[in-house]
Amino acid sequence: MARFSRFGFVAVDGGSMEPTYAAGDWLLVRWGARAQVGHVVVVERESYPGVFFIKRLVRMDQQGCWVEGDNKNSSTDSRSWGLLNSGEVVGKVLLRYRKAR
Repeated sequence: MARFSRFGFVAVDGGSMEPTYAAGDWLLVRWGARAQVGHVVVVERESYPGVFFIKRLVRMDQQGCWVEGDNKNSSTDSRSWGLLNSGEVVGKVLLRYRKAR
């Protein structure tokens, strides 16, 4: 079975990734892409299906992934969630294609 790359867009809502990304920015995402530590990723928590969070991948190992927002004072992330299973990291941000006004 051939597997094709999938691309999509997400809008940033909130200040958890400031100053890197701001509310109203639009991001190009590659769904299912392998991410490395330091990449900005899209997280879909099992407990919040259909809700996407933009976070930075801080560390990953066999136990799971640790993600944090760049704006630590305004981010809900692994500091409150704990480790995520790797399946909750559903995409990698490739670029901002439209900056908030």
